[in-house]
Amino acid sequence: MITTCGSLLRSFARALTGPRAEPVLMFVEGAAGEGKSHLLQELADLPDAPEPARRWWRCGAGGGPSEEDGHRPEATLWLVDDVHRADENELRRLRGVLEGLGPGSAAAVTYRPEEIPVPGLPLGGTPMTYPGRLTVLTNRLAPWDEERVRRAAEESLGGSGCTAEAVTRLHERTGGVPRVVVDLLAMVREQWPAFTGTAAEVDAAGVPPRLAELVLSRTHAVPPEHRPVVWAAAVLDGPAGRDELAAVSGLGAGTGTGALLRALEGAALAELGEGRYGFAVPLAASAVRATLPGPVRQDLHRRAANVLSRRQPVDWAAVAGHHRAAGEGHRWLRAVERAAESAEASGRHEQAITLLERTLALPGLPPQARARLAPLLARNAVTGLRSDQTVEVLAQIVQDAALPPAVRGELRLDLGLMLCNQMGRSHEGWQVLEVAAGELRDVRSVLAARAMAALVTPYWPGVSVDVHRGWLIQAVAAADDSGDAAMRTAVLANHVGLAMSCADPEAWELVEQLPVQSTDPACLRQAARGLCNAADSAVWLGFYERGADLLAAGRDLSARSGAPYTEHSAMGTRLLQQWWTGRWLGLDKRCEDFVAATADMPFIASDAYVVRGLLAVAQGDWGEARSWLSQQGTFGTEKLPVPLGAAAAGAVIRLALARQEVTAAAEHARAAWKVVADKGVWPWAAELAPWAVEALARAGDGAGAHTMVRNFAQGLGRRDAPAARAALVWSRAVLTETEAEASAEGRRSGLLEAAALYGEAAAAYGELPRPYSQALTAEGAARCAIAADTEGASGPGPNAGAASGQVPDAEGASGPAPDAETASGPFPDAEGASGPVPDAEAASGPAPTPEGTSGRAPEPKRASGPVPGTGGSSAPAPDSGRSSGPAPAPEEDAILPVLAELEACAQRFTDLGAVWDAARARALLRTRQPVRRGRPPGRPSHADQLSPREEEVAQLAVSGLTNREIAATLHLSPRTVEQHIAGAMRKTGALSRRDLAHRLDATP
Repeated sequence: MITTCGSLLRSFARALTGPRAEPVLMFVEGAAGEGKSHLLQELADLPDAPEPARRWWRCGAGGGPSEEDGHRPEATLWLVDDVHRADENELRRLRGVLEGLGPGSAAAVTYRPEEIPVPGLPLGGTPMTYPGRLTVLTNRLAPWDEERVRRAAEESLGGSGCTAEAVTRLHERTGGVPRVVVDLLAMVREQWPAFTGTAAEVDAAGVPPRLAELVLSRTHAVPPEHRPVVWAAAVLDGPAGRDELAAVSGLGAGTGTGALLRALEGAALAELGEGRYGFAVPLAASAVRATLPGPVRQDLHRRAANVLSRRQPVDWAAVAGHHRAAGEGHRWLRAVERAAESAEASGRHEQAITLLERTLALPGLPPQARARLAPLLARNAVTGLRSDQTVEVLAQIVQDAALPPAVRGELRLDLGLMLCNQMGRSHEGWQVLEVAAGELRDVRSVLAARAMAALVTPYWPGVSVDVHRGWLIQAVAAADDSGDAAMRTAVLANHVGLAMSCADPEAWELVEQLPVQSTDPACLRQAARGLCNAADSAVWLGFYERGADLLAAGRDLSARSGAPYTEHSAMGTRLLQQWWTGRWLGLDKRCEDFVAATADMPFIASDAYVVRGLLAVAQGDWGEARSWLSQQGTFGTEKLPVPLGAAAAGAVIRLALARQEVTAAAEHARAAWKVVADKGVWPWAAELAPWAVEALARAGDGAGAHTMVRNFAQGLGRRDAPAARAALVWSRAVLTETEAEASAEGRRSGLLEAAALYGEAAAAYGELPRPYSQALTAEGAARCAIAADTEGASGPGPNAGAASGQVPDAEGASGPAPDAETASGPFPDAEGASGPVPDAEAASGPAPTPEGTSGRAPEPKRASGPVPGTGGSSAPAPDSGRSSGPAPAPEEDAILPVLAELEACAQRFTDLGAVWDAARARALLRTRQPVRRGRPPGRPSHADQLSPREEEVAQLAVSGLTNREIAATLHLSPRTVEQHIAGAMRKTGALSRRDLAHRLDATP
């Protein structure tokens, strides 16, 4: 009967419940270090058990009871350790004790199964006579699994050093044996420099002394003539067959089999699987290898290389390692080359890169070998994922004057691709690619075409689209001349990206030309890249459904053809698409996971950084937003691809406006706009334009704002770019709104015109769909309609109040406006400023919607023209927030649909988790509600719980907004905000804003 540890303890507890309980005998078997002695201690300390006499018996130590002492009648708990060390006399006495176990007694007997004299019989070959009422159990201890190793590492090293990489290596090297895990963790913890959590550091820690002593003593116990089989196992360092061990040991088949039997009997080796043998703890092999004399070790490695080269499939990396250890340099380099080629063919690019980097970094490598291996490294690094180390290795190699020109040109080409695509060093990479194109033109025309094709890619800042089109003409000609199908596909893939980014009419036809059914793996990889390029560009244009189809096809083809870089790029596009189409549920976690998965190459995760920042803006977490939008300091935002940089810039401008940093916002807008204008791909201005226009208009640069809108419209022309066209209308709405607010005459008509433009933008975003942009522009339409209604009813309303230096306080209080500079627009936004409602999607996105709703937010009522009830009215309603009596009923009825639309927007923001936007919309609604003095009958007092306003203020406070920013967002005075925060802290018992966040989370 095999029990778990938990059932074992329960069985023992039952046996010790009283003097009449049936006795229990439990055998505990486990290899060295698996925790047998620890388990005995647990049994000795069983809680809630009577106190029979505890008798410890450590076998082989000259102890144990006498024969008379062992037959005591009282209840006894026998704790017998290391029975495998007992001699025959001690085993005889132990059998007598166990046969005499009476009621209320129990015994636990531990042993190492690999060391007992008679296999399977821990008490020796003499049969036992078990009492009839005795329950006999067996508990077989097992090594720890990886999760248990992780917990041990966390306890020993803390969270910072307990990485997945380190835990996996710890588990692999220790075999999960608890004692070895604990000892190795102690060695790792004492390392200097401090442990950072890499597998290499685990390997460098060495072999724990206890393990080394055990395995070396067992090896020494094997007769000298048979020890080579143990040495062979140590050199092979993994499970091996009997014939392989015999061949590597040099003993021959017959002698080798006998030697293996001796090693197994002495527990120097263990059977690890059917017909496979080696060390029970893999780390033990290192201890044995370290004791071998150099010539003996080299001979063993030479024979190991020969044996492993006959396995199928051949592990060429292992073969290479044995050749090198044997001192066979030429064979080592050939095996490295074959290992890299094999890894590349099977899509294991990371493995190939690691091996080649390590090899090429060695001094004294023959030039011929360097010329063969370096292109392999470059090819795998471009297709796969790699860090700065590969770039530095290649940068050094291309300086080698001994390299043939064709090889140097190929290396330079791949280096340029890595600098642009994976490192974000586009300016440097562009120069390298230009040199490579010229260098390869006469010696490797196919690769020259590839370099030219890379220069077609339009994403990088600093070069106009006309230059890319010029390189496209050359690349097409060179690829056609080469006759190489894969190269023609590579050029086509980049042509697709360029045409789709510019919204050229031919783009969709080019996509259809990609050879997705090719049988050539190289063509398939390029076709996959073309599909993903098309998907990314289509998503930026606003073709979300078609982009999703292309993305699915591209990702599938990337996975099947072994193109991990393309596959990772597609994952970034998917995050953008989910942001824009409103699939926000869990999107923050998906972004963070992607960033963590590409931690050593953060540039690949730039999409995830930006999307995560946009989410933080929408959620009102402005501190987090700045961190994510700045890529958390991993690299400069100026290195981002142009569309992504424009998106991030739009969000940064929005934050600056929200914090009343109008001058800084305008400067940032001009710089970001110049990058887009210099590139000349105008659809990419979509995520920047509304915010850049607002920043210039509010900074007093109306001429600059008009120029932006005019250039945007001219650049788009008649191109089919839905997202950019909606953004253009939005930008016009912003400009019209800000000019109406600044105008002394025609204010009302200007606001109504702005409302119509916002409504047109909302309708356009609804068609895409982009629910967050749709909601924000619908809110803008309502805002302008309310301002126009207020203007027509009684002169300057809430917005004019802001302009005059007072912020209307929905609580009935008023105070100084946050900043007179910010009152140049129609509606105080999150920083008391004006202008269109800032869009957390500024850079690129829609509102979050619950998953399972096809990614769309509920459609708002579209204000596609003048808001009903506000145009042509001769007797507008007064500002209910300032009036002393009710407005005329007909005019109130006219504005009700607008207020209903604004309420719908506020509720949609709330449902999406856009705290900042919801608070702003509800604050505007409250400016249309009459001021209440005192509490009417029946209204709750909220004496002990947060009022709705206190909860709203508290949520904004814990998200990171300052009192001043909250005051501007909610149309309150800073004094009122302070009072609400104080009330929230008093009612929740919070001691600080940070504590308030925890208290709010705990509130049901």
